[in-house]
Amino acid sequence: MRLQRYVNLIKYANFYERFFDMNKKNVIFAPEMEHKTRAIVLRTMKYGEDKFIIDFLTRDSGRESSVWKLSKSRNAKVVKQLFQPLTIIDVVLDSAPNKQLSHIKEARLAYVYSSLPFEERKLSLAFFVAEFIMYATRDLHNDSILYDFVEQSLIWLDTADKGIANFHLMFMIRMSKFLGFFPDMSSHRQGYVFDLREGRFSGEVPTHRDYLLPEDANKMHILMRMTPSNLHYFKMTKKERNRIIDFSLQFYRLHIPQFGEMKTLEVLRAL
Repeated sequence: MRLQRYVNLIKYANFYERFFDMNKKNVIFAPEMEHKTRAIVLRTMKYGEDKFIIDFLTRDSGRESSVWKLSKSRNAKVVKQLFQPLTIIDVVLDSAPNKQLSHIKEARLAYVYSSLPFEERKLSLAFFVAEFIMYATRDLHNDSILYDFVEQSLIWLDTADKGIANFHLMFMIRMSKFLGFFPDMSSHRQGYVFDLREGRFSGEVPTHRDYLLPEDANKMHILMRMTPSNLHYFKMTKKERNRIIDFSLQFYRLHIPQFGEMKTLEVLRAL
């Protein structure tokens, strides 16, 4: 019995020696790996005196949170230029499997906006869209098609000279297609209600409360027909836009339970 216990102790000691520096008592982690990707900045938060945590939507790995450390060559002006919400950048990240946060080794602008940061209406839309993407893609790991949709939509908004008032409405409903719950457009009939849980139109009122009456259901159908090329044809009042925002966010919360409260919503309502 004593001999067997001794053998077991030797086995465990050999096992732990592989993962621990027994003299320094430090864990030996796997080496960091470097990878380059295209990314869209969603949020920047100050962390300590000389660090920032940047939340990205990346093309190759979905959502990513990374640390950017200031140095003599990386001043506050660089941070302001590179890490404003919805800035499109090429970034090199150092990451390790056992670390929650990667480290930003290099970053440079991939697309220079010509109007989005300088026009009040576009900038307000941008802040709303950035927060919306934060919540809608919280658990996204890798979806280059969705990333391309977001990037192309932002570049369209930057270059558009008309028809941007309903951009956020079109963006929200079209993004649901890439997340797997785009409404069934073929089920639409005049006078039908829209079941927000099932994502389809129906001639019968559901037994639950999550549905739109025919008037709002018709707005949902109109929303589904919007594209960047025809967006300027859809004229809406502020009241109509606000109502569509409300049921669009309700639609998302039913399909993404952890979807948070939008802090930028009230600013957008005022436009």
